[in-house]
Amino acid sequence: MICAMASRRDSSRRPRARPVWVDASDEELLALRFRDLGLRLQGTWLEAVLAALHRDLSRRGLRFRPHVWLGQEWFSPLGVPGFSVPFYLAHPRLMRLERRLVHEVEGGTRTECLRIMRHECGHAVQHAYRLHTDPDWRRHFGRSSRTYPAYYRPRPDSREFVQHLRLYYAQSHPDEDFAETFAVWLQPRTRWRRRYAGWPALAKLEYVDRVMGALEVRPPAVRSRRAVEPIDRLSLTLREHYSAMRAHYAPRFPRAYDQELRQLFSDDSRHAGRELAADFLRRHRAAIRALIARWLGGHEFTLELVLDDMIGRCRELKLRVAGREEALLRDFAVLLTAKTVRALHGRRRWIAL
Repeated sequence: MICAMASRRDSSRRPRARPVWVDASDEELLALRFRDLGLRLQGTWLEAVLAALHRDLSRRGLRFRPHVWLGQEWFSPLGVPGFSVPFYLAHPRLMRLERRLVHEVEGGTRTECLRIMRHECGHAVQHAYRLHTDPDWRRHFGRSSRTYPAYYRPRPDSREFVQHLRLYYAQSHPDEDFAETFAVWLQPRTRWRRRYAGWPALAKLEYVDRVMGALEVRPPAVRSRRAVEPIDRLSLTLREHYSAMRAHYAPRFPRAYDQELRQLFSDDSRHAGRELAADFLRRHRAAIRALIARWLGGHEFTLELVLDDMIGRCRELKLRVAGREEALLRDFAVLLTAKTVRALHGRRRWIAL
């Protein structure tokens, strides 16, 4: 028996076989089904991040450990005390594909990955102990049953919510408010009492502190190990996955840009010999993208989609450059920022960013 156990331990430490698709072209990779990738969380860098999350929980005296699996996105299903981690984080080749197609890799660094895991762990704790059924929870955060909005309008100056993930995500829904508050409470060395002194959000943090102390000796009410849409069971191809992402995030009403674009560029016949606005924007695309991405703090995928639509609309309207390039670039950057933020808020999913 001891020899058999030792043999199993030794085999688990052997290097994993190199996937056959590592050297495949993007087109070949996109044709594969999720279940054919052969991905596992075990043996990847994600294990070390998950271990860091467990250490955070131990430091706070919590025995609870979330159930974690690989899925299409960051996702904590209602009624499941765990969460899904995006498949692309399980291999560098898939992270490169994600960056090329989405223009960012959400959770692609250890720091960002752990930050998101703390948030998702908040959802898992809520589900495990059914905290949303507690009247005191509802008094601090609201009703979990409230429909997730199609969009939300954050108030950057609000002190009623903690600030953890980008775009003031705690303001989007009571469940996200709790998950964000839990993540701030869980993070080591945050000094949250000092950071949020004088904020109404401090009462939420103190509530989490009290409740988590009581949970040290309570077993979870929900112990399901169910994995929702794990990639090893999905027949969806990567191409279908990314096509659905593009359809979800792409702006649906590109004609809504017409008025602002006509104010920046010209369709007057007097400027027929000037450079097309579409060509002008493509020529300066890299500089525009770098500037806007810095202002937005990420979200390059939505930015690229909005920019593509605006360039396409300029081409359809046959708009041309009429004015100083420097001023046009500055004014267009402001317009693009506003439209990208609106697109982000209008298509927010109910998972962590």
